[in-house]
Amino acid sequence: MGAAEDSGLPRERGLVVKPPRPWSFSSVEEYGEPLSPAARFFRQPQINCHVVAILGLGKIVGADEVKAALKDTLVRHPRFSSIQVVDKSWRKTVRWERAEVNLDDHVIYPVIAASGDSINGDSFVENYVFDLCRSPLDPSRPLWDLHLLAVDTSEAPMVAVLRIHHSLGDGVSLMSLLFACTRRTSDFESLPSLPEARRRVAAAGTGFGACKLLFLLWTFIVYAWNTLVDAFLFICSAVFLKDSKTPLFGVEGVEYRPKRFVHRTISLDDVKAIKKAMDCTVNDVLVGITSAALSRYLERNYDGNLPQNLMIRSTVLVNIRPSPGINELAYMMKAGSRAKWGNRLGYVILRFPIMNVEDPLDYIRKGIKVAERKKKSFEAVFTYGSALLIVKSLGIKAAACLCHRVISNTSLSFSNMVGPIEEVGFCGSPLVYIAPSVYGHPQALTIHFQSYMKKMKVVLAVDEHVIPEPHKLLEDIAHSIEVIKDAATASP
Repeated sequence: MGAAEDSGLPRERGLVVKPPRPWSFSSVEEYGEPLSPAARFFRQPQINCHVVAILGLGKIVGADEVKAALKDTLVRHPRFSSIQVVDKSWRKTVRWERAEVNLDDHVIYPVIAASGDSINGDSFVENYVFDLCRSPLDPSRPLWDLHLLAVDTSEAPMVAVLRIHHSLGDGVSLMSLLFACTRRTSDFESLPSLPEARRRVAAAGTGFGACKLLFLLWTFIVYAWNTLVDAFLFICSAVFLKDSKTPLFGVEGVEYRPKRFVHRTISLDDVKAIKKAMDCTVNDVLVGITSAALSRYLERNYDGNLPQNLMIRSTVLVNIRPSPGINELAYMMKAGSRAKWGNRLGYVILRFPIMNVEDPLDYIRKGIKVAERKKKSFEAVFTYGSALLIVKSLGIKAAACLCHRVISNTSLSFSNMVGPIEEVGFCGSPLVYIAPSVYGHPQALTIHFQSYMKKMKVVLAVDEHVIPEPHKLLEDIAHSIEVIKDAATASP
């Protein structure tokens, strides 16, 4: 540091500003890397989002054991050992600054007072996470915490609740980081394995003949037209286009109220059986199942008279930057090496068909049609680019206001993530289940599907003022899977 001190370069919060050099985590620490536009976006009060992962643990573990494991994994990631500070420049840029991590501040092991078996573990965890939404993270510390609940539930003898501010990363990257902190229980030296993504084979053959040229031209026209339509609908949604006022639609101020998180385990084999019978993807199946469940839920709330042409749409966050793999993240935490990180998020607006049908497989057919249409569009790239342009021209508050308008004019958020295909351990205990979700956005309902081993978790985050009985919606999802699976396996 002596040469830099002699050069007369300015200091910033005790850091010496140095001339540029090849990027690395160490150089980021010395500069104080600025927050990405998406990270700054999640700092706005109307989109103050937090990711919550409820983890079922196979055995009771102590706080010291957990802290030792986190010290060698999560804490070594720069985002989990940094705070957000405003520099002293005229721009008042918000930057990441490395800080000492006192794990006693981040690992909470509450004393649970109960006599005998009088406590209901499932209700206790539900209420604990509900109350957790009311307590903000301390901005003077890295924005995450881990709560260890030594309470016996119907699925696990202990539950851990990991809470992370969304400005630290997108959901896929954060969950990948969590998986990178786990190891197979069958081999404690090995990282978990994730299922390979299905890749579609292009319809056009090889070569550069006239047929392929026409195919490429037609593909370009389809993508261009779909993107143009989606961009128009996105702008309309920001200005005036709203979903139908149904028992699922959030009311004003929903983003500031705590959410109730409920979850249910379903069979991944049942989902795959439908996928195989319908020759589609797991995502297609989940869109169809959700459509069927929402239709059933709304029909019951309308006393059996489901209105026609209801518009129920979801916002789907898409990270247009490829997320780092768990091997890359594990190596990064071990060696402090470079890895891609950060929020580059675009939105896709997905409409769920709400209808009564004779054949339950019609929900899957409609789901396939909707999902296939969205795959042939650059809507996520358009929305990301538009937000970036607004940030640069009008500022982060204008971009947050635009995004808040779009989200609040739709009914729900929807997502699906794949997890390890074999049992893994976390902080000295095997994981029984993984149930992630999010709160802080202006919607009354979030539906997330998370696979793990041969199971899939359905996780709902709801505003109780709008959806007072979320367990009934879980039952509708489970019922829809059973009915559609029976129909799919019975089809010739």
